Amino acid sequence: MNSEDQNTPQNAKSVNAELAALMEQARKAASHSYSPYSQFKVGAALRLTNGEIVTGTNVENASYGLTICAERSALVRAVAEFGPTIRVAAVAVANLNEAPSPPCGACRQVLAEFILPDAPVVFPMAEGARVMPFHEVLPLAFEMK
Repeated sequence: MNSEDQNTPQNAKSVNAELAALMEQARKAASHSYSPYSQFKVGAALRLTNGEIVTGTNVENASYGLTICAERSALVRAVAEFGPTIRVAAVAVANLNEAPSPPCGACRQVLAEFILPDAPVVFPMAEGARVMPFHEVLPLAFEMK
């Protein structure tokens, strides 16, 4: 093993490949977006700790407050399919409009109920895709103890 290999996390390449695959699932979900008002087509893909991938997309409503974001859509689907004990190991968000799309505040807080603190979250920004551990995406989550 050379010194470069010693300084590289053991699974850095596989994590990057896994996040790229997760992002592709998010893009596919975004293609199903119902966004007739904003034309803002967003998809999310969650990798659960059990290895399952669950996707969601934004669904708008004429009463804008009733719109649901892709991240919450995916999370609701994950709970519906696998139960309330699910945990999220990684999140990818894609936007077919090529616009910056970090998870909104509501999505961050809802994800906080189910996500591992160090779970990577990848999302588009103006300078390209950004990856952050969840605890940096929402450093001061509201918690009930």
